Amino acid sequence: MNVRVKVTDPKDAYLIKNMYPLYLHDLAGHYGPVPGHLPNRHSIFEDSEDYVTLQDQYDVQNIWWEKPGCLYPHLILADDLPVGFALIATPPHCAPGVDYFVNDFFVMNPFRGQGIAEAAAASVFDSFRGSWQLFTNPSAKNSTAQAFWRRTVSNYTQGQYEEYQGNTFDGDKLVFSFSNHHSQAADRGAAISADLTLLAD
Repeated sequence: MNVRVKVTDPKDAYLIKNMYPLYLHDLAGHYGPVPGHLPNRHSIFEDSEDYVTLQDQYDVQNIWWEKPGCLYPHLILADDLPVGFALIATPPHCAPGVDYFVNDFFVMNPFRGQGIAEAAAASVFDSFRGSWQLFTNPSAKNSTAQAFWRRTVSNYTQGQYEEYQGNTFDGDKLVFSFSNHHSQAADRGAAISADLTLLAD
């Protein structure tokens, strides 16, 4: 299966917006019935009761297409079929000292466990050189995502990354940090990305 990623423009924004409610539903399952991850009275995963339908929620993500050169909404495709997304933020939308932050990452259920997500993540990492950071929920309910990011980041960096649990601007998280600044890291990442694409075939 051919896996590729591309930065979307406003005309393709609807593809990511269509998947976003599925992503929020997945996140809710990783956290359980806690504030901030519950649907409102209209069954929409938003805190405000002002969102009555999915159409009302549709424009929540517009900011991703309003800041080109700062926010990068990537679409993940497998054999040219949209299967997920990766939303990448740069300063000032990330922690001090971080160049690139994986704000949201999602692959739809039928396409998991096939190497697609890991190949897509490596391709996104290869798109930018600098200091990277991503968070995930540290709870036991989220062990699958924790294992995915530990494997993916370790493979991409050949084990040259930092992992810790601690307080962030988004609360208590499991944090992964690494750098692909240097040409050696870039070459290594490109080779691993190519290998992962083959694994997804």
